[in-house]
Amino acid sequence: MQTLWFITNPNSGTTSEAKCEAMEAVFQERGLSLAGRTHFPADPLPEGAALDAAGVDTVVLFAGDGTINAALRALADWEGAFLILPGGTMNLLAKSLHDETDPHKIIHAAHGCDRRVALPYIVAGEHRAFVGLILGPAASWFRAREVVRKGRFGRLLATVRGAWRSTFHRKGVRVEGAPDLGDRYQAVFVTPTLDGLEVAAVDARDWGAIAQLGWEWVTGDWVVARAVTESKTEQMRLAERRPVLALFDGEPEKLDPGTTIRAGRSLETFIATRSEVPAA
Repeated sequence: MQTLWFITNPNSGTTSEAKCEAMEAVFQERGLSLAGRTHFPADPLPEGAALDAAGVDTVVLFAGDGTINAALRALADWEGAFLILPGGTMNLLAKSLHDETDPHKIIHAAHGCDRRVALPYIVAGEHRAFVGLILGPAASWFRAREVVRKGRFGRLLATVRGAWRSTFHRKGVRVEGAPDLGDRYQAVFVTPTLDGLEVAAVDARDWGAIAQLGWEWVTGDWVVARAVTESKTEQMRLAERRPVLALFDGEPEKLDPGTTIRAGRSLETFIATRSEVPAA
């Protein structure tokens, strides 16, 4: 790790321009060269060829999981290293790679660290999820999260009511290929693992689970919401005739009917400073 490209999102979780500048000061302190910087989404993400031309060996990502997802997809074939710093609300990728939660300490630990690991992810069409995927009507709670994120609290009640109606007055989503799952669910959580996909489904009969899901969406940590039916698989399919709302690492997309959802694995490109990281 010597020549860096710094990708940030000032609107993500705990990042700010001042904190980004503080990161750059740490780079300088460690004698690292900064070849370029991207303010996402205002600036376009760099292409792998441009990084190679600039002599970049490491892309440093200081942003939330959604921004990190976009950058990793854009640079999926680039063979340089990625250093993930906690700059969002949950920072699940950063936590899986580092013992520390202080970005400054992670940079110090990463400088000179030559250990790279692969990470599992979810593939659905052209989309990827490194943290998790949510399918079904309950995914509409992302709108309430955006209202809170943008500070538009006057619209929060109406947005929550809309999400509640969508959750309980629409038919649930149906998937095929995951053992033990029933007919339809209001939310299907999919988490990538090194062994495949872990699936957890919530139906409308469990009002407590749906209410918790909504609350965790508003407060940011949706991953802790509980589910009622669990399964494991390597691949499954959307058994719907209409497009389905899906959240990839918290960001909304529409999936076509019949879309296959499968497990994938990245290149060994992620710098890991954690004492114990599962082998890929």
